[in-house]
Amino acid sequence: MSDKDDKNPFEDLQNQINDMLRKGPGIGPGMGINPQGAATPPEQDAEMDEKDAEILKRIREFGLKPKEIRDHLNRYVIKQAEAKKVLSVAICDHYNHVRQCLETPALREKEYSKQNILLLGPTGVGKTYLMRNIAKLIGVPFIKADATKFSETGYVGYDVEDLVRDLVKAANNNTELAQYGIIYIDEIDKIAGASNSGGKDVSGRGVQINLLKLMEDTEVNLFAPNDIMGQMQAMMSMQRGGEKKPSTISTRHILFIVSGAFDKLAESVKKRVESASIGFASAPGAGDDDPYAYLKRSASADFIEYGFEPEFIGRIPVRVACESLQPEDLAQILTSSEGSLLNQYRGDFAGYGVDFKVTPEAVQDIARRAHAEKTGARGLMTVLEQLFRNYKFELPSTAIKSFEVTTDTLENPDAALKALIVENHHLQDEVWKADLERFAESFRNAHGFSLSFEDEAAEVIITTATECDKAIRTICEDMFKDYQHGLQIIHRNTGRDAFTINKAAAENPDKELSQWVVASFKEIDTETDSTQE
Repeated sequence: MSDKDDKNPFEDLQNQINDMLRKGPGIGPGMGINPQGAATPPEQDAEMDEKDAEILKRIREFGLKPKEIRDHLNRYVIKQAEAKKVLSVAICDHYNHVRQCLETPALREKEYSKQNILLLGPTGVGKTYLMRNIAKLIGVPFIKADATKFSETGYVGYDVEDLVRDLVKAANNNTELAQYGIIYIDEIDKIAGASNSGGKDVSGRGVQINLLKLMEDTEVNLFAPNDIMGQMQAMMSMQRGGEKKPSTISTRHILFIVSGAFDKLAESVKKRVESASIGFASAPGAGDDDPYAYLKRSASADFIEYGFEPEFIGRIPVRVACESLQPEDLAQILTSSEGSLLNQYRGDFAGYGVDFKVTPEAVQDIARRAHAEKTGARGLMTVLEQLFRNYKFELPSTAIKSFEVTTDTLENPDAALKALIVENHHLQDEVWKADLERFAESFRNAHGFSLSFEDEAAEVIITTATECDKAIRTICEDMFKDYQHGLQIIHRNTGRDAFTINKAAAENPDKELSQWVVASFKEIDTETDSTQE
């Protein structure tokens, strides 16, 4: 075997890393590595460590009660009373057990079935929002992923173990904190026994089995075999001589929540319930017009028939069906939820000093239109975006500081906006003059020359901007784009650094500037003649 064959295959990589440690930008003694691989200063590391320590303390001293969690969720999520109750109990049971294990390490060795959770229900009813707010309340790391991107082997798609690695990244690479986090997997119904035509199981049974291992109790390597960047980070950490970090993380105390629309399952359960009640009264709580109402009556056998492995569905003992949102629920979301989209839009408009009000009738109209989208609370965004799109574009360039949304506004937003602008047109002169002043200030900051505009010049510029449908600043930048060069010549000749833009300069900027430059040379000649006399 040659010397080349004897060479360590990682030697070149090691040498490159050593070079990076010695002279790489931003990486050196006392510097940490954030989840994206960039260097972080020591003070930022200390701040993150302090924050992580506080969260770990809250986990060790967990004392929330189910009603307290439910009440917190009520501030953000409308309806879903049963889901809030079930989730609150499951979360309290889980983190009480975590706290007990931390207090009494011997409990770790005892058998414990985690209360992993399955959320069922149509899109846009608040499933993800519920879990995000629970994670934020407790302070634990939280990640969300779609089940459809997983593959059995990791070669075709996303490896399920990457979920745990992403959780570690969400915890700022703090494995001690990450092991108490929450992993939320949406669209779980899409991997119910599915396989592609090539025979490879890319999103079905194999993924279920791999997820099953994670949900039970397993050790996951912190770096994937093909994660070169991760390997480099680990080697850099060792080179700095820091404390040796664990190479794996346990999933024993990671809570898994899976969710899906399960629309076909709802139809299947509806048929089963209706066939079982032929000749009798309809099943209580089941609405003929809403198939999702039947999801609350689903059993393990329904999920197995749907395509889930018995072992997989058996590891998700807590199941709760979310309710479909009705127009009145969507109206309440707009007016009562702390995360209301109306408040988000108010924040957007506030950035331009604009406020708006929505009449009660308009709120109801928005809710009805959103319900017709059949995407739950997401329909509100669709309706509001269509409503406010042109308002966001036009109003920041006007003098309008407030407006009202009525049912007429919803019926024809563009016509209502146009009428609003015409009604307030008399205030527009102040805005245009302010825009001219802003341009003059930016010109002075960039070139050192002060510009002022005569009223007739301002009128020419404003008319041009209106006809071209462009901003005042855009018109000025185009008109006077070369003025700094001519003004510098005038400054050298006369010492002047303040200039007045007259009507002639606004109508023909280049011609007027040329005349100014010529006049400045004449001033020099005049001064020279006077000196000679």
